[in-house]
Amino acid sequence: MKNHILTLILLIVFQSFFFSSSNLKAGTGYEKEIIKLLRSEIISRADKVLNQAPQTVTMFLCKRSAGGKHDFYSEGDYWWPDPANRDGPYIQKDGMTNPDNFIDHRKAMIRLSQIVGSLASAYKITGDEKYVKQAFVHLKAWFSDTATCMNPSLLYSQAIKGRFTGRGIGIIDTIQLMEVAQGIIAMQNAQCIDKKLLDAIKSWFSDYLRWLTTHQYGKDEMNAKNNHGTCWVMQVASFAKLIGNTEILEFCRTRYKETLLPDQMATDGSFPQELRRTKPYGYSIFNLDAMTMICQILSDEKNDLWNYKTTDGKSIRKGIEFLFPYMADKSKWPFNHDVMYWDEWPVAQPFLVFGANEFIEKQWFDTWSSLKHFPEVEEVIRNLPIRNPVIWLE
Repeated sequence: MKNHILTLILLIVFQSFFFSSSNLKAGTGYEKEIIKLLRSEIISRADKVLNQAPQTVTMFLCKRSAGGKHDFYSEGDYWWPDPANRDGPYIQKDGMTNPDNFIDHRKAMIRLSQIVGSLASAYKITGDEKYVKQAFVHLKAWFSDTATCMNPSLLYSQAIKGRFTGRGIGIIDTIQLMEVAQGIIAMQNAQCIDKKLLDAIKSWFSDYLRWLTTHQYGKDEMNAKNNHGTCWVMQVASFAKLIGNTEILEFCRTRYKETLLPDQMATDGSFPQELRRTKPYGYSIFNLDAMTMICQILSDEKNDLWNYKTTDGKSIRKGIEFLFPYMADKSKWPFNHDVMYWDEWPVAQPFLVFGANEFIEKQWFDTWSSLKHFPEVEEVIRNLPIRNPVIWLE
């Protein structure tokens, strides 16, 4: 009997050591370490928003919008008044953000994303349904309540004064809804859920997904050759996952394998279209984050995008391996510095944590762990739509 007990104790000790964070093997992942690192901050952030009221697009009006009260509206970031013609059409200054442009709707959507992401993460960690109840107060206001909801289209996003009332390029603004969609997935089986409300919210996403895939703005964005094309696939995949549209999910997988990866990535893992921009560092990070999330969303038992390679060796791992050294030490970056927000990057990028979790790369995980997880600079927040990795872990 004593020998049996001793053997059992030794087995438990061995298992504890074998599966500790410093002794992970392929297939175990970093899920527990991610939760342990973020748990306190997640719960603190969720508790702070438990009593916050919703703020939707109907609360912020802009006279320059060609849309109505329920239409999302924003103005192109890099467009400025023409010094030679102050009342004429705006002119472009690529990479230089005009602080006077209207972005209140975008900020409200980012706020929604942060709130739902925090509440869904806290629920997933604790199981406390108070977080679910509060999240659905915001979700109802945005997607179901006829007095405050947003129309499921993006006709007036990233307008340019004197030139366009809206552009397909503006579809990138709704990447902020990805963690909203994923948060719903994480919470939808809670006992407190109003099934009719959940159906109404999913119906909104179904309508928006239909618009994204049929309107010319959506088609233009899908065919973009840079991060905009990547972000179209990323968010379409996210929304299709929420509503269970398997046809669109399969289309997105094909788009990644046959268009995004082969056309955007060079054989060394870089993204030439992003490197030629005025913010090559930030845009390279942003595009790699988006491609990584496509792999995270679309990979399952039958589809392994993580390990997919083109005939000339391009893969998501190749992209992470190219960029990682410049995450660990930005001073090694061999290309031009970004014209704005150079000092603010990198932060805790999604490609680091999800790549580390998939490929069991401790260096990537340790670098992610050391970086800022909840940035405060608005431009960084806007370009970091995936801020709550806990809700994305299966």
